[in-house]
Amino acid sequence: MIRSMHVGDQRSYERMITSEEIRKFGELTQDLNDAHFNEDYAKSTIFKKPIVHGMFIGSLFSKIFGMDYPGLGTIYCSQTLKFLKPVYPDTPLKVLVTVTNIDLEKNRVIFRTEVFDQKDQCLLTGEAMLMPRKENIRVKDNAKNMEV
Repeated sequence: MIRSMHVGDQRSYERMITSEEIRKFGELTQDLNDAHFNEDYAKSTIFKKPIVHGMFIGSLFSKIFGMDYPGLGTIYCSQTLKFLKPVYPDTPLKVLVTVTNIDLEKNRVIFRTEVFDQKDQCLLTGEAMLMPRKENIRVKDNAKNMEV
């Protein structure tokens, strides 16, 4: 609920993306670029080994927004992404969102969105605009098969 949100609120979780998940993401999106799958090709690039799809990394915020904060009923309106460093398979990641602005009148919340590696280096940064639900409403949580 937007009225319970505050500038500075943060949510995060840790995640590691496996080679198998990269394969599935490539199949789903039909992005089978050699930069993600071909070790010999990747050696010839600035990355030196296969990298995770940038949009896969950018999609990691959706878990927080849709399930945790603001949570069920939230509409994801926009997202910018700036890729700062490559992400390699099996790298421990910290996905972090921070509330930077709340517009009660328009029912919009702006978040800084960031992904860090285990050395606390920022790999991706951006900004998301969300439309959280205005009030507590009864919606079915399909993931937990219950009403909230």
